[in-house]
Amino acid sequence: MEKNYLSREGYEELEEELEDLKGRGRREIAEEIAEARAKGDLSENAEYDAAKEAQGMLEKRIAELENALANARILDEEDIKTDKAYLLSTVTIHNHTVDKEVKYTLVSKDEANFKENKISVDSPIGKAILGSEIDDIVEVEVPAGTLKLEVKNIER
Repeated sequence: MEKNYLSREGYEELEEELEDLKGRGRREIAEEIAEARAKGDLSENAEYDAAKEAQGMLEKRIAELENALANARILDEEDIKTDKAYLLSTVTIHNHTVDKEVKYTLVSKDEANFKENKISVDSPIGKAILGSEIDDIVEVEVPAGTLKLEVKNIER
């Protein structure tokens, strides 16, 4: 099985989401199903069908979280070197294509959050800068075209 590397914070967030879905989430879905069932004939009950579909999606997400946590390995940020861009490294990049600098933290797909500048190492930009060193220039294909990125700084 594939290991899922997470920060301590990321692991705890996934645990909280799992507990919430198992408790509150399942309870709410059960109430929706009971309410829809009370409305009569299930063969033509759109509310019942929607509630059952929502239940399926909830159970799928619970299974995904359980799998992610079961295969998780928590990385200690103290052990991360700054000579290369590794998982949990914060990398300052100069985008030559638009002449702009931005800082990204490289994280697993489960912790990715573009609003917080946390990008997945599985994303095109994450893959391109993973393993790079300061002053490396990489080109990456994205839907908008080719980006020319220069690694300016790497920190923990």
